Amino acid sequence: MIDYFAIFLTHGLIVLVCWRLLAREDLDDPLAAPPPAPGKPGTRKRRRRDKGRGGDV
Repeated sequence: MIDYFAIFLTHGLIVLVCWRLLAREDLDDPLAAPPPAPGKPGTRKRRRRDKGRGGDV
């Protein structure tokens, strides 16, 4: 009996969350999207590995 209750409760909550997400007005509005993050993509500096240096001497 408790197994059915636990399954019903968890699945019911998942259905409720999906229903509320799909009912949001801003899903269909492209102007409601958040602004892009500041900075240009790919501006992160990469660390370079020095091959042949710093190893066993």
